[in-house]
Amino acid sequence: TMDASKELQVLHVDFLKQENAVSHHTREFQTSSPVFRRGQVFHLRLALNQPLQSYHELKLQFGTGLNPSIARHTLVELNPRTPSDHHNWQASLHEESGKEVTVAVTSTPNAIVGRYQLHVKTGSHILKSEENILYLLFNPWCKEDMVFMPDEEERKEYILNDTGGHYVGVPRSIKYRPWIFGQFEKNVLDCCISLLSENSLKPTDRRDPVLVCRAMCAMMSVEKGKGVLLGNWSGDYRGGTAPYRWTGSAPILQQYYNTKQAVCFGQCWVFAGVLTTVLRALGIPARSVTAFNSAHDTEKNLTVDTYLNEKGEKLTKMSYDSVWNFHVWTDAWMKRPDLPKGYDGWQVVDGTPQERSQGVFCCGPSPVAAIHKGDIFIVYDTRFVFSEVNGDRLIWLVKTVNGQEELHLISMETASIGKNISTKAVGQERRRDITYEYKYPEGSPEERQVMDHAFLLLNSEREHRRPVKENFLHMLVQSEDALLGNPVNFTVILKRKTAALQNVNISGSFELQLYTGKRVAKLCTLKKTSQIQGQVSEVTLTLDSKTYINSLAIFDDEPVIRGFFIAEIVESKEIMASEVFLSFQYPEFSIELPNTGRVGQLLVCNCIFKNTLAIPLTDVKFSLESLGISSPQTSDHRMVQPGETIEYQIKCTPVKTGPKKFIVKFSSKQVKEINAQKIVLITK
Repeated sequence: TMDASKELQVLHVDFLKQENAVSHHTREFQTSSPVFRRGQVFHLRLALNQPLQSYHELKLQFGTGLNPSIARHTLVELNPRTPSDHHNWQASLHEESGKEVTVAVTSTPNAIVGRYQLHVKTGSHILKSEENILYLLFNPWCKEDMVFMPDEEERKEYILNDTGGHYVGVPRSIKYRPWIFGQFEKNVLDCCISLLSENSLKPTDRRDPVLVCRAMCAMMSVEKGKGVLLGNWSGDYRGGTAPYRWTGSAPILQQYYNTKQAVCFGQCWVFAGVLTTVLRALGIPARSVTAFNSAHDTEKNLTVDTYLNEKGEKLTKMSYDSVWNFHVWTDAWMKRPDLPKGYDGWQVVDGTPQERSQGVFCCGPSPVAAIHKGDIFIVYDTRFVFSEVNGDRLIWLVKTVNGQEELHLISMETASIGKNISTKAVGQERRRDITYEYKYPEGSPEERQVMDHAFLLLNSEREHRRPVKENFLHMLVQSEDALLGNPVNFTVILKRKTAALQNVNISGSFELQLYTGKRVAKLCTLKKTSQIQGQVSEVTLTLDSKTYINSLAIFDDEPVIRGFFIAEIVESKEIMASEVFLSFQYPEFSIELPNTGRVGQLLVCNCIFKNTLAIPLTDVKFSLESLGISSPQTSDHRMVQPGETIEYQIKCTPVKTGPKKFIVKFSSKQVKEINAQKIVLITK
């Protein structure tokens, strides 16, 4: 037996910083552990107690999960002097210099993603140190990885870009809401890695981006004490942060990492923003996507049914389906070897808890290609997502005749669901419309064929045909977005087959609601009888500002006015219905920021706001956030009267170099949010 003092021992291990191109994309992570992508080479420098000899034993052990073992594929053991099977991890001696050796290690392109502990074994001696931890991520730069993305500009956008935004509002008035993804910020990757072990994923499942996406999606909302965010659509956000006040994912993930308690509160763009951050951090290309007029088909029958009384008011006890003004989810990029050919590419993953999928609140990954083809039984949850962007909308009038309720189908809309599907353009600060990635153009023969194909798969006949109208051809309601505090005009446009003089009764029912379709205040009903002549005629109804102004402060959310109109021709008793949504316009404000700044030196942001509204604004706040400053800055302000201009300075100190996007947000009790942004170049 050899004297123990003569035995080879490893005194210390260093992970060397990589100079090759791919590793630059992991250097930005602010984490204490080194970060590598699978399928990529990395180097270890071993400090030994003596020069390495040919008879010395030297083995590297990389273990992940609890009690790693070779049998369970959670432990990799490598001998740098013996080439291993090319299907396995590789290790080779790279350099030897006295008591130091450098070892090159390459993981496989399908290695388990997550946290690894390194042990170095030399004879009977094993170096175990809590410092020898590394993180291994998915690798979109590696052709053999399931998440390989061939286009470099797309990789920059969908993996490396740490700022972006979401599109919100209504189809006619789309607004941009900036969002800081912040995947490289302190503790964000640590949080994402810990999320991998907090759910029911087996370590070997972490090879597969399909299963990882599904697990991360489920971890977005709290269930059984686990999960990042608590959803809240009540309009009452006491005890937490109102969803519209969040401007980025990092504070949410950092808070969750430190407390292991669900963060309050989230709505769809918050869930999507955080999930996009988590996937980008783990190395899965991801983009945030908004669908306007997004359906929630609770009965899974590919139609969205709305029931109205004779005043045009929605009967909530009968209307279980809903249409959200907008809904935001995440698309993730990957191959789908678990499916037949043709379903690779973007996959819908929806972190907003809506329906259970195999017993868990999550949705996807559902291939965008399957949604486009109407292949609604492709896993996961394609039928649900298909309805969100493609359902037919049926509007029923409930009449009481001789004490009995009668249902009359008064409108069938085939083109109103899933409008303006939007994401941020690659490398540009503009909206890109991706509707045709999800479906054929509305009204095209292919689009109807896809719907027929989906109904066929559902094994149900289309029960409904468009109601036949003798006189009416079409009804459309138009409105301009109104400045908050001003009256709102709605123009009802009627198209008829006949040009004869007829009388028409028009009633409009108005309510204030959330973007999810949830009513928060009933406003009023307006009625008008007009004589119409000619095949196209217009009737205008005006909603006075007094009807809505006092309701704005009762809930802490961005309001939408919903108008539901019913037109009935007196002579023929024919009925048509149409719905319109209106979001308010707000005054803009300007920010003055220098084009450049320096690390450690004070940077002053000047905010100038003029209240051009007819109402005073109370509880005014300005906030400034950027990945380039130490922490978000917020300032409270007093009331701002109509016509009054206020000027306010926010001071901050940059902590990081590079071009940094500064987002300034204005909010008040009446105006929930206005944004302004500017990129400032920060130097040393």
